[in-house]
Amino acid sequence: MSSQAAGWYDDPEDPAQQRYWDGTAWTDHRRPQPSPQSPPPFRPAQHGQVYGSQPPVQPQPEPRYGQRLPQYQQYPQQPQYGQYAGQQPQYGQYGPQHPQQGYGYAGHGAKVAPDGQPLSGWWRRVFAKILDSIIASVIGLPLTGYFYYQYGHALSGYFHEVMRAAESGRPASPMAFPPELLKWMVPITLIGFVVSFLYEYLFLTKKGATPGKMALGIAVRHIPVPGRFVSTPPPGSAVAKRYGFQLGLSALGLVPIVGTLAGFAALLDYLWPLWDSRHQALHDKVADTYVVRV
Repeated sequence: MSSQAAGWYDDPEDPAQQRYWDGTAWTDHRRPQPSPQSPPPFRPAQHGQVYGSQPPVQPQPEPRYGQRLPQYQQYPQQPQYGQYAGQQPQYGQYGPQHPQQGYGYAGHGAKVAPDGQPLSGWWRRVFAKILDSIIASVIGLPLTGYFYYQYGHALSGYFHEVMRAAESGRPASPMAFPPELLKWMVPITLIGFVVSFLYEYLFLTKKGATPGKMALGIAVRHIPVPGRFVSTPPPGSAVAKRYGFQLGLSALGLVPIVGTLAGFAALLDYLWPLWDSRHQALHDKVADTYVVRV
């Protein structure tokens, strides 16, 4: 088996197109052969390379299936690690001839993940999160319905008491959070956290995507070994890290003073993919995951 770097190479089954090699095996991602007159369709981003990978190579004409590369002495630059010339690999053991590594840009400026899949945009992630929140709430409603009813009853009584005090001219009582409301809010919050975690854990570990993400055409991927270009659905440990990071910020948000900082950190977590080179949120970085289009 070839130990060459990941990238786009001539498809051994169809010379008219290219196929993505993930470093150990061929993937199902294919694209047409680029026109010889057009510039290279893929230029890796300097700032977005996976740690452990080599710097991007200079653009070179891509060889057709079965062709040998020209000798390196024809080029002023030394060959990059993983390239070879004058060697014809056997069928089924194709290695890179023009490697394209790490996170970078595919055709038309779309950023791609190490396995060649395009990274998801921010808005898709936002709408998927909204859909998942609605679905998880509906799933948990049989467990939280009673507590919601009692919470609403207590909240209604509290508002009526405040209105009666205002109409009679009595001094308004301090607007402290009534203990009766807190009594019913605690089980609602705890049950919601458990249902939401199980919802994400089961779908992400089995399918790589929750129903909300499936509806938006995105999925979560994980790189188990740093420097390798083999992606898989996230394991349970990665899902726990992702959710635990967000849960920790939510819990800290209930603490006075500290809650303000936690709320700001939670906002940064959601906005981080807007400027991150890998479109990762902070909880993605903690779990070494990324979200791709599928």
